[in-house]
Amino acid sequence: MKMHNPPHPGEVLKEYLEGFTVTAAAKHLGVTRTALSRILNGAAGISPEMALRLEAAIGTSAEMWVGMQANYDLWKAQQHRPANVTPLVLQANV
Repeated sequence: MKMHNPPHPGEVLKEYLEGFTVTAAAKHLGVTRTALSRILNGAAGISPEMALRLEAAIGTSAEMWVGMQANYDLWKAQQHRPANVTPLVLQANV
């Protein structure tokens, strides 16, 4: 199944944090304003630790955030597939 340009999880997180300043949300999450700002601006990904913080703070599942990040990372990697990789073929022992 081919994905089509999934949003960075930071874009989705912006919607959840609507009404909060970055400073207030970062303080509530126990992270620096810079760390949260980087996620919200797509410059950093959501780590498993951050996913657990989000689960505790806003009631979403950590698995949702980790899955969203993995889907985004995989889509980005698919845009730059490695060259010169050929399929492995197992040789039968004869």
